[in-house]
Amino acid sequence: MNASPSSPPSGTTAPSESANRPRSLSDLFISFTLLALQGFGGVLAIVQREIVDRKRWLTQEQFIEDWAVAQIMPGPNVVNLSLMVGGRHFGIAGALAALAGLLTVPLILVIGLAVLHDRFADSPVVAGALHGMAAVCAGLIGAAGLRLASALKKSPLPLSWCLAIAAAGFILVAFLKCPLPWVLFGLGGLGCVLAYRRLAS
Repeated sequence: MNASPSSPPSGTTAPSESANRPRSLSDLFISFTLLALQGFGGVLAIVQREIVDRKRWLTQEQFIEDWAVAQIMPGPNVVNLSLMVGGRHFGIAGALAALAGLLTVPLILVIGLAVLHDRFADSPVVAGALHGMAAVCAGLIGAAGLRLASALKKSPLPLSWCLAIAAAGFILVAFLKCPLPWVLFGLGGLGCVLAYRRLAS
């Protein structure tokens, strides 16, 4: 007996009853294309708002879980997340549709912009515009981080421990310039061990 399209692929978490789902593979492709076109230098904040708040394809908890896995997997975080979101609803076909939506049109635009940037890179107007966009991106990412921090309320670890681990990660990356994989596996592993011991006690 063939699995129905609504059945989640093996090894993934089914969306909660309150969560919607993409209508089709085309819906996945178009949605991730629009998401990608809204981002400049990273689309985390936009993806969180669209997938959780507007489309309700994932709950806040599911998004945070998938984002945590995307962070430790090789490759760009948002690409990994798109594969998981597509795969959660439509299996391999959904993962490929979401990935294609995230990359196809932006890739064409980036190639065109690269040609234009090579021609006008010395223009003060272009340089100023890029600096302004970078500032906006930093604000969007910061806002997304603050919203995701709401999940700390359900963490098995005390809030003070969570904040200490987050602060240590910021210091190691921003000031001590430690390689990101070391920080992820080091502090991430520490957090996993502490959470496991708290749950087991």
